[in-house]
Amino acid sequence: MVLDLSQSKQLKYLSLGVLVLQTTSLVLTMRYSRTLEEDEPRYLASSAVVSAEVLKIFACALLVFRENNFSLQGMSLLLKEQIVKKPVETLKLAVPAGIYTLQNNLLYVALSNLDAATYQVTYQLKILTTALFSVSMLGKRLGLYQWLSLVLLMAGVTLVQWPTETDEDTEQEVLTAGSQFVGVMSVLMACLSSGFAGVYFEKILKETKQSVWVRNIQLGLFSFMFGLVGMMAFDGESVRRSGMFQGYNTVTCAVVVLQALGGLVIAVVIKYADNILKGFATSLSIIMSTLISYFLLKDFNPTGVPFFLSVPAASSGCFSWGRCWLLLPPFCTATRSNLPTEAPSKCSQRAA
Repeated sequence: MVLDLSQSKQLKYLSLGVLVLQTTSLVLTMRYSRTLEEDEPRYLASSAVVSAEVLKIFACALLVFRENNFSLQGMSLLLKEQIVKKPVETLKLAVPAGIYTLQNNLLYVALSNLDAATYQVTYQLKILTTALFSVSMLGKRLGLYQWLSLVLLMAGVTLVQWPTETDEDTEQEVLTAGSQFVGVMSVLMACLSSGFAGVYFEKILKETKQSVWVRNIQLGLFSFMFGLVGMMAFDGESVRRSGMFQGYNTVTCAVVVLQALGGLVIAVVIKYADNILKGFATSLSIIMSTLISYFLLKDFNPTGVPFFLSVPAASSGCFSWGRCWLLLPPFCTATRSNLPTEAPSKCSQRAA
């Protein structure tokens, strides 16, 4: 499916907006699901990941079915042609799928050895690693204001998650030095793997004429296999004892649906925007989640000034990036290697 410039631009900003809403909803729903007290055992996170991959594959298959004018024969021929008869192209998706699975496991290790605030602060380094991989692997050129925007955004998200002192003992105080080292190293490796896998997937999507949904099916198949192996390796005994869907309820199903939706939206964002904008969108959702927790849910009580400095810093980062991306002439020619052909002429006219 070929989109003209205006349709591609509309889809880009629509997908970014949906990604912010989806990520914000997922964070709040997942938090609620993991803190909900019930008599039944809590659902397995590894099971939710596998279920989300299955749902994502099913949704992508429906979209491919729609693209083929609701023809089962046309869809089956396309999938056979694009997946079965092109094993090399299909195997390329095993790389990001495997890295994403490793990343998820690393984050579980990190959260087991770090308090949530330190984890959130450190994990924001993925914004910079993504930018660095975009420059080195995709040949993108970022202007000075864009690098400044990245730093501002990372500072804003870091401040909003900055740990606060309380009279009670915190998790940070009871963690050992060795445990913290393992946690920090896990987060740093996750940041590198997140940046590399995201940019690698972006490179594949933008260098191929295959449908983004076909590519997502390929990625989902490998992610499902890796996720299933991980589930049986880490939670196999619990699965055999109580089943894969133990602890599932309405909230759990909502988490799975939101996770699957996130996979679809991220693929569209990477296809029609890029990973750096994806990082901005997901980081902005952290700010939104915190604000909702503070003003509406009232389950987040910041002390000190870091929280109140975070929103202006993050907003400034997003605004500065937007001006570099859309408005300021001096930076238009040095931002992206894949800008539409109309952009340089407009920038040149403004600069003149």
